[in-house]
Amino acid sequence: MGADGQDRQSPFDSRVLAAVALIPPGRLATYGQVADWIGAYGCARQVGWALRRLSLPSSIPWQRVVNAQGRISMSLSREGSDWMQRELLLAEGIPVDEDGRLPLKQFLWAPDPEQIAEALGLEVVPSLTRE
Repeated sequence: MGADGQDRQSPFDSRVLAAVALIPPGRLATYGQVADWIGAYGCARQVGWALRRLSLPSSIPWQRVVNAQGRISMSLSREGSDWMQRELLLAEGIPVDEDGRLPLKQFLWAPDPEQIAEALGLEVVPSLTRE
């Protein structure tokens, strides 16, 4: 089993995990942002499922990915990982209230798309590059 708790990953999952691994401590990204970084536009939900498949604990900083409303996606099906996510974010200095809300704009990571593509070994998509 790999260091991230996965035996085998799909190419999509591998790209998601590689992108999430780039998010620095104390910063956040949304599921949609991660999807865009890997060229999977409109696939925010699939990013969430890829992260859900991680075995915990994991070396991948999955806790740094939240929904576009600036909330932890709370669900009974997460078997407590939503509360684990809250605690991990608090430990990184990101305030999260009891309902999973956090100041997304303040902590959102907005890297240069070209740098992300280069780090992931992907082709740069012109519409995502700065002019």
